[in-house]
Amino acid sequence: MANKKNGTIYIGVTNDIVKRIGEHKNNLINGFTSRYEIHKLVYFEEYSDIREAISREKQLKNWKRDWKIELIEKVNPDWNDLVYQFL
Repeated sequence: MANKKNGTIYIGVTNDIVKRIGEHKNNLINGFTSRYEIHKLVYFEEYSDIREAISREKQLKNWKRDWKIELIEKVNPDWNDLVYQFL
């Protein structure tokens, strides 16, 4: 998730993406995402195994910022909010 193109990026894992996006968009959880107004789903990956998802989350969190931006822009060059794919 991000607040704007080339802005602050947040990486997380969830088993209910629709609920989690709602929490971010409505600042229901105090912390990093509410402080930086991170409301846009700009990239996501789906996994059937939670252990794989957590492993990938850890991997991405250790990436350089440039690598994260490149990954996002491969599938979403305009940093559009992808939440509408789930509604």
